[in-house]
Amino acid sequence: MNKVMLMGRLTRDPEVRYSQGASQTAVGRFSIAVDRRFKREGQPETDFFNCTTFGRVSEFVEKYLHQGIKIVVVGSVQNDNYTNKNGEKVYSVQIIVDEIYFAESKSASQSYSSDGGGAPVPSAASGDGFVNIDSGIEEELPF
Repeated sequence: MNKVMLMGRLTRDPEVRYSQGASQTAVGRFSIAVDRRFKREGQPETDFFNCTTFGRVSEFVEKYLHQGIKIVVVGSVQNDNYTNKNGEKVYSVQIIVDEIYFAESKSASQSYSSDGGGAPVPSAASGDGFVNIDSGIEEELPF
């Protein structure tokens, strides 16, 4: 079984192109940065994965995704090995994405991309396990 699920942020705006011919198919490409769960000293804290989409998923990517947005991708891992012009074997993998899900609210995504930082942090938790909501946030609540 070849199934992978990753959650991360887009490193740049996706690139979507359409194949030529009678039945044009959308092909989307983007990369996501995925934070490592356990970090060791001297090793990277983030891994970067190249992702490819086809058809309707690519059309979704073109319409709704942008740099900085946090998403979950579900798909499969595929070898993308080749021999370069110097005769050296180059090893890499790509994620063939079948499904995409948003991993944060639209307002959190917009604040992340506009100021370059993370999602807004709520005020400190009170002793009963609930988080205090900052004043003024009620205008953003859907109910």
